[in-house]
Amino acid sequence: MAEHRTEHRTEHRTEHRTAHRRRSTGVAALAAAALAASTLVVVALTTTATPARAAGLSPFDITGRGATVPFREQEAEQAAHTGTKIGPDRRYGTLPSEASGREAVTLDAVGEYVEFTLTAPANAVTFRYSLPDNAAGTGRDATIDLRANGTLVKSVPVTSRYGWYYGGYPFNNNPGDTNPHHFYDETRTMFGTTYPAGTKIRLQVSSTAQSPTFTIDLADFELVGAQITKPSGVLDVVTDFGADPTGATDSTAKFQAAVDAGKAQGRAVWIPAGTFTLWDHVVVDGVTLRGAGPWYSVLGGRHPTDRKRAAGIYGKYVPGGGYSGEIRPHEAGGPSRNVTLRDFAIIGDIRERVDEDQVNAIGGAMTNSVVDNLWLQHTKVGAWMDGPMDNFTIRNSRILDQTADGVNFHWGVTNSTVTNTFVRNTGDDALAMWAQSVPNVGNSFTRNTIGVTILANHLVTYGGRDITIADNVTADSVTNGGGIHVANRYPGVTGPTAVSGTITVARNTLIRNGNSDYNWQFGVGAIWFSALNEPIQGATINVTDTDILDSSYAALHWIEGQTSGISFDNVRIDGAGTYALQVQAPSQVRFTNVRATGIAQSNPIHNCVGSGFQITQGTGNSGWYTPTPYCGPWPQPQWGNGPSSPPPTSPAPTTAAPTTAAPTTAPPTTPPPAGGNLALGRPTTATSTTQTYAAGNAVDGNPASYWESANNAFPQSLTVDLGASRTVDRVVLKLPPGWERRTQTLSVLGSTDGSSYTTLAASAGRVFDPAAANSVPIALPSGDRRFVRVTVTGNTGWPAGQLAELEVYGGGTTTPPPATTPPPTTAPPAGNLAAGRPVAETSHADVYGAANIVDGNANTYWESANNAFPQSVTVDLGSARPVARVVLKLPPSAAWQTRTQTVSVLGSTDGSSFSALKAAAGYTFDPAGGNSVSIALPAGDRRFVRLTFTGNTGWPAGQLSEFEVYAS
Repeated sequence: MAEHRTEHRTEHRTEHRTAHRRRSTGVAALAAAALAASTLVVVALTTTATPARAAGLSPFDITGRGATVPFREQEAEQAAHTGTKIGPDRRYGTLPSEASGREAVTLDAVGEYVEFTLTAPANAVTFRYSLPDNAAGTGRDATIDLRANGTLVKSVPVTSRYGWYYGGYPFNNNPGDTNPHHFYDETRTMFGTTYPAGTKIRLQVSSTAQSPTFTIDLADFELVGAQITKPSGVLDVVTDFGADPTGATDSTAKFQAAVDAGKAQGRAVWIPAGTFTLWDHVVVDGVTLRGAGPWYSVLGGRHPTDRKRAAGIYGKYVPGGGYSGEIRPHEAGGPSRNVTLRDFAIIGDIRERVDEDQVNAIGGAMTNSVVDNLWLQHTKVGAWMDGPMDNFTIRNSRILDQTADGVNFHWGVTNSTVTNTFVRNTGDDALAMWAQSVPNVGNSFTRNTIGVTILANHLVTYGGRDITIADNVTADSVTNGGGIHVANRYPGVTGPTAVSGTITVARNTLIRNGNSDYNWQFGVGAIWFSALNEPIQGATINVTDTDILDSSYAALHWIEGQTSGISFDNVRIDGAGTYALQVQAPSQVRFTNVRATGIAQSNPIHNCVGSGFQITQGTGNSGWYTPTPYCGPWPQPQWGNGPSSPPPTSPAPTTAAPTTAAPTTAPPTTPPPAGGNLALGRPTTATSTTQTYAAGNAVDGNPASYWESANNAFPQSLTVDLGASRTVDRVVLKLPPGWERRTQTLSVLGSTDGSSYTTLAASAGRVFDPAAANSVPIALPSGDRRFVRVTVTGNTGWPAGQLAELEVYGGGTTTPPPATTPPPTTAPPAGNLAAGRPVAETSHADVYGAANIVDGNANTYWESANNAFPQSVTVDLGSARPVARVVLKLPPSAAWQTRTQTVSVLGSTDGSSFSALKAAAGYTFDPAGGNSVSIALPAGDRRFVRLTFTGNTGWPAGQLSEFEVYAS
């Protein structure tokens, strides 16, 4: 995703954070050393995650799925060559990690070559390659010889001007920065004749003066048809309006006049063969714009001084819609309607990523419109559509080498589709839907083939109702995303815009999907779910007839909030670098005929949320389930466990013997207890959760762990499923015994079917007092209930629902006596007074919540909303304590470069009236000094200590990994 924001992009931002801790002495350090030279070359590095064998399948090995394309693809490493094969390697920042199949061939001497043998007649080739950057970061130009059966056909220009990005999101062109990536580009050329099958087509180095190396990834050979004949009755941009087919002069005004006349006269507009320069985008409405074919009619160019203007075809913007930037008069009044764009190319000149600039190939809003057989390359986004708009189709097209997304349906796009389209080498999500503020409804991504995606996901819906993702093939995720992502995340995805209705994920094949997230420092699954903004609930998410092959990390992944309504049916997992299932958030999931093989870890499930992850098994499952999942440090991935030949894409039999009996209800982690606490270890659901404080914590028997709902969003509920109707006459509610006194306003409800609830105890204020072990018993009318729900509408201690334990008793069961010396989770510390204390924030970005600054772990951190100073964090010490000093920390890794944050310190005894303890000043965080800053304060008693941030030279947000408070 690219437009209109730089904040809230966990998977899209790199601020050289914790994920580079391990790499700082490996990939990052060596890459930095290579980049320090005047000639910039990425070197292949060894790693503990060495693949067992070659990278394996091509997306074009899969039959019956994906796009029908007009070319035949050949990988360089599988062709005859005299160069050096690099890879396979999937580590971000290495040259082979961005190659198709994670392998390529580097040529570094005159005469070295890669030679392909045609398998069908061809008269054109598109080849993917990488040249080193230059020292200035502006790229280098060179040529490579194209030979047929040894005879020179032509010298083909190649360049690195459209590759090589550095630093943190949204990235820069400064080779002195870290994180080099986006190494490859593509070029195309016609042979001038048709060569038969069996012809040897060679790419050969004739000189290393312009570039020391040429890395060849693949070649797509094509038999391009003749130019499309000009139809009768059309308006011609050249003969009728004077556009320049040589590209020597700007033709924007001529094109605009042509499409305006086409609308007025009801006539199509023709683009003859030629290369046309456009210094601005052309606005279309009610018109057909068509060309002689994408190899013949080419639009390109960029304004020489106003660099936010460039070639593109746009619909009119909708007032108050998804685009909030400048709207010129001729761009207003959208959406455009009844537009057809077909049979031409837009090959731009965008060499950087500036999210605010409208330099996309297709944009604006278009209703009842079609894009057909376009070639979109070297723009920021292939098509960023800002709704509201309806019934828009992209089909039979190619989207290549974008600095950001391939396609994004943004803000109220409905009943729209991308189908039979080939996408490769996007700098962000390949095909995305983002329901910001206005619902996306009824959209689909079908029968597309997606190659290397440098950042984020191949296919994603951020929110949306009744969405279909089907019959696609995806290959080679590089970092910070996966193959298919369903999520309530990013701004404006909440309430009516959140995931809802039926989400259909069917008949997709995912190859080498998922990757390491350099912010999170762990892998992202090939298919993954996030509920960061709010729980995914009430939706039906069906994943069916899908093959997940050779995943780089986990095959399936849950993170950032509670999800439900997810079902997997007839899913093949064949090869995973870590786990079959990676569980980092509670969910309720049904598995039927899910078969897993080639899982790198002996324990196939990583689960640290315990019973919060509820599995219902149908028949036919194998290879992925364990009743005792692993929870611990992340292992190194082991790659190359996937198949070497494509699996059949017809549905597999559904009668395979299950490894466990198929229960009729969600299998509990422990059987329903015969006595005592009936809720212990039972499945729980919550209306929301904050960070890792999941619903499962309330039934784990540990009063030191707890559930916490979303903040400032009452009412909130927690529901436990007892597994069967049981006699219930009492609940006991607990908070961690060391927490300060508070009153929560709550009610208790019961149900036998999970649908119809009756009130068992009316809403009332319940006092949790540490003098009484923070335990509240509530008597209920005796009766049979399977589901028991606690609904919280207020809390004097924290603006959220909170429970450490929800205990349910009945039928003569007794409450176990409390431990005689319950260990408080937040006992007043003798050293750092802030350790483990409640903390409040003005905002946070992504998963970087304020609780990270009091967790004692310097490698986790809080980050505020970006570009929105001032920002504050406030810690509650529990009672007035002597305070004389604070220590502020950032992660100690050298990947966090030196920065100065402007900070003031304030104190309060009541949390309402604050006084300045230290005026705003710049404090330098230097990794050479451990990224730690100590600030002396005037001695005095304070209960609340606040930091207010008004500037940061390293990132446009407040940032802190530890906030320590001391009495001396």
